[in-house]
Amino acid sequence: MALQDVCGFLDTLDDTGPCTYPPNEMGYMWRTASEFDRDSAFHFLFPPQQCSRKNRVPTLFSSTFSSLSPHQQPFQLSHGTTTLGFIFQDGVIAAADTRASCKGLICCPTSQKIMPIHSHLVVNTSGSGADCMLWERILTREMRLYQLRHRKRLSINGAAKLLSMMLHPFKDQNTKNVLSFGGRSGPRVCYVCSDGLQLKGEIISVGSGSPYAYAVLDDGWRWGMTVDEAVALAREAVFRATHWDAYSGNNVDLFHITAHGWRRTQTVGIQKYMDGM
Repeated sequence: MALQDVCGFLDTLDDTGPCTYPPNEMGYMWRTASEFDRDSAFHFLFPPQQCSRKNRVPTLFSSTFSSLSPHQQPFQLSHGTTTLGFIFQDGVIAAADTRASCKGLICCPTSQKIMPIHSHLVVNTSGSGADCMLWERILTREMRLYQLRHRKRLSINGAAKLLSMMLHPFKDQNTKNVLSFGGRSGPRVCYVCSDGLQLKGEIISVGSGSPYAYAVLDDGWRWGMTVDEAVALAREAVFRATHWDAYSGNNVDLFHITAHGWRRTQTVGIQKYMDGM
């Protein structure tokens, strides 16, 4: 997909119809490959948000949702998660639970909420699973395009600004992301929300279980921790959050990011962690 855009190939399928949203509200963001300015480092190619087949007779289902306003959800989503990231002397630790829930239903006990973007950057997500996966793929694509065109990686600040700019028109999705970066410039953690908010800090946690995780992190975090101490602290924070938050649970997924790249540790089940205490 990234190589196709660099080479200038255009899609000729019938599925590339116009966006269903009004052009004056959403159309200003989307550009085709022929309209793309390859000489500018600040222009990014975003895919269309929603397309429909040409000359198709709208069904009752599609006409119902197309009549809604661009930011209005057809039904209320209720979900939860616990995800966190913090820096220390040996890099960044990113951790999250693996339970995907919707109200009282556990949809998936092994959902991956931490996604590697490249060798030194991972993203923790909180929100609708489909929305989070979509924006992770778009961010990965844009950062690969940037590296192909300019022969260098986009910085953590640039990645946060890009993600914030892409998410802002979809602020009602209530998607929250934690970008964990470990490079030669030093470990960094950034928070990006779908309403455009960007924050930087030493400790960041998002999701319904984040208040309980903050209690453990604020008490046990220090800059001079060893890797084993940092891993134990992250697992303890997620475990305590899953104990009090019904929407978080099942397993603890953990990544360690350094200047040499990211490394995924063994996923530990909550019940196994409790038995080992």
